[in-house]
Amino acid sequence: MAEPISNDILISVVIPVKNGDYWLEGVLEGLVKQTLFNRSELIVIDSGSTDRTLEILSRFPVRLVQIAPEEFNHGSTRNLGVQLARGEYVVMTVQDAKAADEGWLQKLLDGFDAPDVAGVCGQQIVPHDPDKNPVLWFRPVSPPAVRKYQFDNPIDFNRLSPEEKRRVCVWDNVTAMYRRQILIRVPFRAVSFAEDAMWAKDALLSGYAIVYNTAARVLHYHFETPDFAIRRCFTVFYHFHQVFGLRPTPADTGLIPLLRTVRLLLKAKEVKWKDRYKWLLYNYKWSKAINRSVKIFNKALGEGAEGLDKAHADICGIPPQAVKPSGVL
Repeated sequence: MAEPISNDILISVVIPVKNGDYWLEGVLEGLVKQTLFNRSELIVIDSGSTDRTLEILSRFPVRLVQIAPEEFNHGSTRNLGVQLARGEYVVMTVQDAKAADEGWLQKLLDGFDAPDVAGVCGQQIVPHDPDKNPVLWFRPVSPPAVRKYQFDNPIDFNRLSPEEKRRVCVWDNVTAMYRRQILIRVPFRAVSFAEDAMWAKDALLSGYAIVYNTAARVLHYHFETPDFAIRRCFTVFYHFHQVFGLRPTPADTGLIPLLRTVRLLLKAKEVKWKDRYKWLLYNYKWSKAINRSVKIFNKALGEGAEGLDKAHADICGIPPQAVKPSGVL
């Protein structure tokens, strides 16, 4: 299909894809329905899809860029999208995250209330679908809120505890918008994971402001087997320890969390009773997998940096070096 829509491009939406045919049609339909779509462009970077992804993309107004699978990298592939972008603002999302409403882009854009705001991050939520873990279904307890962080001096950020640093940098490229010119000056690092959290830290250390708006929501969920959860959690622990000095703590598998899980499952009226039991068992195994990952991580950490690197390579593969881009403090 021919490229969009308007020569007055305000927003460039960048989506890395590979074998995403299960989700892509719904994701792209949600983008086309955005109130700001007439001022937007869609840039899709495919890294070797072998399913129906390319056929689906041909039915939508996207700029398709194809790269070899071995060239994909969470940081540098997104930087490629930024280089291709024509909009003043660049949105990062993924092939299986669907906008929760037609105002998603507008809600992200509304957060740029000052020239030094480098980015605005939304919230990913789990819809109430029977095939998604009912314990994780989105059940808001407070209205959407906006939080803004900025540090006049990098020393102020560095004085934060590891937990506070992580809380401030809980950035998420599943739903985030950036001011393109700032993103060029402070690009993503060439890493296999956590490029978004690293960017938030780099942006804050460079003196920029970052904004969180939980009203800018996307629907997103990954089913994880216990084995996969061990590996994913380990790489999360590994990278967040490298970036923030954070050390993981075991999940509570006692009576109170169990009762909370049971209560949430009882409230999930859409789920059949036999499936509630399956989800109860799944969540128990998932918590055990997290604790297994914590135990492996802390044991490896006790063996020093080399031991931790080796354990991560054995469990998750060898990550590329997190090179600090030029322009970052």
